[in-house]
Amino acid sequence: MAKTKIPVYDIYSIIPGHTQQDLLMERLGPYVQKHQHLHSQHGHSFYHLVLFTKGAGTHTIDFTHFTVQPYQVYFMIPGQVHSWHFEGGVEGYLVHFSPAFFQSFLNDQQYLARFDFFKGDSEAAVLKIPATLRETVVQLFEHMLQELEKPRESGLDMIRTYLLQFFIQLERSTATGMRHNIPPQKQLLLNNFQQLIHQHYNTIRLPKEYAELLYITPNHLNALCQDLLGKTAGEVIRDRVLLEAKRLLVNKELTITEIAWHLNFQDNSYFNRFFKKNTGLTPEAFRKQFSH
Repeated sequence: MAKTKIPVYDIYSIIPGHTQQDLLMERLGPYVQKHQHLHSQHGHSFYHLVLFTKGAGTHTIDFTHFTVQPYQVYFMIPGQVHSWHFEGGVEGYLVHFSPAFFQSFLNDQQYLARFDFFKGDSEAAVLKIPATLRETVVQLFEHMLQELEKPRESGLDMIRTYLLQFFIQLERSTATGMRHNIPPQKQLLLNNFQQLIHQHYNTIRLPKEYAELLYITPNHLNALCQDLLGKTAGEVIRDRVLLEAKRLLVNKELTITEIAWHLNFQDNSYFNRFFKKNTGLTPEAFRKQFSH
């Protein structure tokens, strides 16, 4: 049902007339002025990042609030939702790129998942650019804009290399790159688990069922999640269901009963108990808090 979803944009639909399917990059100030409708909750089918160099206000990623600060950058992966409420003018840079944008360039199709800010955790996706790195970062973004404004041979490949420089330098300069030296096989297994949850959270709720799909034991899956995420496998599944509930509650066209049915809860009261236990709010109270 179309009405069960927050608006989700692809790179084509977010800007009518845009013809480049894998990349969109603009200065933030003019973009915000041209696209006022994008201030409310919406999702993307692409990767999205914004670097603020000036401005104030707030923005949310998957219902976590952040205060806008100069030289703050935030990252989003496909499927996440966000909104923003700026106070006065903002300046900076905005980049959208499709999942295929780097897959055609890098042999390792899971490469972006090595960065904590591209793992779908909103708390790890908002970073302050260190003062020592700001001039370098601005130069990288200006170089990318120049490649778009004056197209030359292999221009998109140059933009890819500039973006990768930005990701790596940011990882080196912040705490996000220092948590774990995660073995690739563990990271791949975790990524596969998270992808399975995204596909089946409505119908599969037990860790042992996901463990069977991954050909590992439930204890192995639980230890993996505890080690890499600090959560049990059951908590990871629960959090995904809870996130989808929040996304649906923002849509005023849906009743609480319809949302409970959509999320495969046995009845409305069970859904209410689940939501209040994990958020401290009833579904109706959450809707009033986040719907505008």
